[in-house]
Amino acid sequence: MTPKVPIMQGGMGVRISMSGLAAAVANAGGIGIISGTGIPVEEMIAHIRKARELTKGIGYIGVNVLFAMTDFAKTIKAAMAEKVDFIISGAGFSRDMYAWGKEYRVPVISIVSSAKLAKLAEKLGAAAVVAEGFEAGGHLGTDRPLFDILPEVVGAVNIPVIAAGGILKGEDVAKAIQMGAAGVQMGSRFVASVECDAPPAFKQKYVDAKEGDTVLVKTTVGMMGRAIRNRFTDMISGDNKLKIEKCYECLKNCSYRFCTLDSLFKSVSGDVNTGLVFSGARVHEINDILPVKTIIDNIMREYKEAMGRLKDH
Repeated sequence: MTPKVPIMQGGMGVRISMSGLAAAVANAGGIGIISGTGIPVEEMIAHIRKARELTKGIGYIGVNVLFAMTDFAKTIKAAMAEKVDFIISGAGFSRDMYAWGKEYRVPVISIVSSAKLAKLAEKLGAAAVVAEGFEAGGHLGTDRPLFDILPEVVGAVNIPVIAAGGILKGEDVAKAIQMGAAGVQMGSRFVASVECDAPPAFKQKYVDAKEGDTVLVKTTVGMMGRAIRNRFTDMISGDNKLKIEKCYECLKNCSYRFCTLDSLFKSVSGDVNTGLVFSGARVHEINDILPVKTIIDNIMREYKEAMGRLKDH
């Protein structure tokens, strides 16, 4: 699969990257991803079908599901049965999804943060891997920067490697491709887009963020996650616990220190002060909410200029 532009949009849950954003990215020549995390399977299926309608069946649409979720297998199989273009998963490593991929004939991609995991994914039959650095938003698998990890992963495998974590401008895309990446995955920049499925308050939180506004929180999955600092991140800093009103039993293993899912539901309902707002490390560089096509056109223009400069040297 070769999209017109080397840009894949990151899968962001809960209900941040759904059919609206994924279809807009696919229509602009990139690869769109629907997040199947934390939502009923029926809702995910409806979004897959909606995205197909919005793209008129042309363009690439994948589904991302967090490995740590209890309904991981059910969600992935339902997405595969819908014949999505690919499945992608991170925050843990699933061997099973490769077997399901073969059964349903759907390509499978793992998000990795080391050459060792990339090699394992390739051995199990991955179509590609996403090498994700510490600058990413949401759950993090490493404390190392992307451009330290990327050459190691590229050198370790023979499948396409997509660079992720802190990719924001065309120069970043050029740098990743110069280092051997087949393309990039971007999440945060697409949150501040007209077509993103997040509420206006959530998008505005990105635009208003200043340098130093992101913090690392230990999520109940047991991994560090990067989010924009707010009242909620202050309440859960260190080992502080929050009373869980209702347990969704959504994680295979949960620390029960607070409810990650509930805090994501809060922020996607527009409460961006007492909900969790995941974002990448460079969110403070995002100053406007633009149409997806404009974002991609700007990045591609910067990318071509950067590649031109690299050729001149």
